[in-house]
Order: sequence, then C-alpha cells, then structure tokens
Amino acid sequence: MLCLFPLQAHFLHKLMIIESHFKPVWWLRNKHVQTVWQKIHRHKLDCPTIAERITLPDGDFLDLAWTEKPTDQDTRPIVFVLHGLEGSIDSTYAKGMMNAIRARGWIGVLMHFRGCSKEPNLHARAYHSGETEDVLFAATYVANQYPNQDIASVGFSLGGNALVKLLGEKPTDHPFKASVSICPPLDLEASSRRIQRGLSRVYQKYLLDMLHESIARKMMRIDLCNLLNLDRNKLKKIKSLWQFDELITAPLHGFDSAQDYYQKSSGKHFLRDIQTPTLVIHAKDDPFLSNRSIPKPSELSHRVTFEISEFGGHVGFVNTNQQQKIEYWLEHRSLQFIENHLKGL
Repeated sequence: MLCLFPLQAHFLHKLMIIESHFKPVWWLRNKHVQTVWQKIHRHKLDCPTIAERITLPDGDFLDLAWTEKPTDQDTRPIVFVLHGLEGSIDSTYAKGMMNAIRARGWIGVLMHFRGCSKEPNLHARAYHSGETEDVLFAATYVANQYPNQDIASVGFSLGGNALVKLLGEKPTDHPFKASVSICPPLDLEASSRRIQRGLSRVYQKYLLDMLHESIARKMMRIDLCNLLNLDRNKLKKIKSLWQFDELITAPLHGFDSAQDYYQKSSGKHFLRDIQTPTLVIHAKDDPFLSNRSIPKPSELSHRVTFEISEFGGHVGFVNTNQQQKIEYWLEHRSLQFIENHLKGL
C-alpha cells in the first residue's frame, strides 16, 4: 500500500493544472481582439456604486466601491475585487465583474489601490504587484464589519498576482473562503520582458502613459526628491515598465532594484503555500504575460486549480452564446467557482 502514495500524490498534482473549456468563436480568436474587445464593446457600460473611504494604519486612505452596502443582518456572499495596473471601478472589466456579482444577488466591493481612485494618496508609497498589506487590511475591515457574510475574492492581472501572494504569505490569516486570480503576471521579470516585444509594446506604452500621469500628480503633492533621483524630464524618458520599476517602483517601496522587486513579489513563489480554494486562469496567447507564469505541478498547492486556455488574450475571454450574443466567460467561470466552494463550507 505504501508504494502507491507517491503515485497518488503525483496524480493529484497533475489534476491541478487543467485545460480550460473556453472556446472563442472564430472571429474572436485573435489575442489582440480578445484583449481590447471589452474596452470597445463595453465603453458605455454603467455600474452604479457606493463609495466608502477607510483610513489605513499609516494615516493614508483607501477608497472602496460597493455594489450596495450590506445590512447588519445580511448573509449574502461578499466578493472582494482587486483591479489591475492603473485600473479602477471605471475599468470595463471591473464594471463587468461587479455587475455580474450584483446579478447573482451577491454584494461586490472593489478596493482601489493607493492612488487609483480619483485622488492621489497622501504618502510617497503607492502600490505594486506584491502589495498585500493594504489588501489584507481592507479585506479584514470588511470581514469585521460584516461577520455574518462569507467573503471571496477576485483579482485581475496585477491584483491577481497580489492576491496569490497574499494567499501564500498568510495561508490561514485572511478572510477569503475562495479566490480567483485572472491573468496574473506570476513571473514579473519574464512578463516585463514579454510586454517589450512586438505589438505588446503598444500595451506597454498605454500603461506607461497612465503611470507617468499618476506619478506626475503625486510629485505635485509630495516631494519625492529624497526617494527618487528623478525629475519630470527624466520621467518622460522612461520607455519601458522595467525602467519604471527600476527608477520608481523599487525605491518607493523599499526594493533594491527592479530585479529585487520582481523576485520578491512574483506570485509564482507563493502558489505552493495556498490553503484556500483558488482558481488561476491563464491564456497562452496573453500579450502581457510570459508563459513562464505557468507553474510546474510541483509548485502548486493541492488547493490551487491552474486553468490554461489556448486563447483569451489579457483579461479577455470573450465568446458568444447560442443566440450569437457577446458573453464574458470570465465572469461566469469565476463566480461559478466561488459558488461551488462556498456551498461546500
């Protein structure tokens, strides 16, 4: 009997990496079409929310956006949503997920990372792919305010990496009952190189433009001279995300370099320690990510399901239903996974 155990363990690990059932129609197969379609198709999407500001231990603030505020006796699940790089409640993917949560009769709450709501944050520190302190503080705040409700989490891209890192860092010290990480850059160094190649440089330029605006606003409010050897002219010369992380992200957040930041913050290193049912969704054709983000079976906890699709782009996964109407598969897949595991509690 004993000789079977290693084989059984190996079989269980292989089950954790699965092939996705997502299949786009032929005219939506292109990775760039998948990536940009939602932003075009849903540019007028409405998502009414209720704002709440919470104060952090260091005196800074985070802005939350609720689909609705729970009542004292509420028992409906709360889904805690984390956006991607320079995202917000105005991002079409965030609106879509929050509306899907609302449509299920649940409650959604999106946490804006520092500086990502409409007001610059108060301190030099901002956010990054490995930022977990603020996520844990905000999620714990929600759990303490509404102790009768189960809390699950969904993270997109940068937020997905931060979520995976938190789940591995604090395997039993967080309030999430189930989690979904969508298109996370689990190998940050490899992904920073991937986005510098081919047409992916268009996305890099788009993200850098937003980052430039964000840090410029911060420099108007806060003197960063002691932390950054950088002025506005040097800021304009930053042409890659790696340069931005080397010159801004790393020094602002206590890392020695971009390489040090990537090494310490990549979610891939934390997958094996996760104890919460977690789904990670990855597309092989993602123009933002390297396939080095795909872990080996031995790098996964038995609580993690890593789902790989041939198609989907970055936070795309758009298909059509039987009536040939556009559907956003990520929303259904994510919330169904959460529901399945909440029912099992």
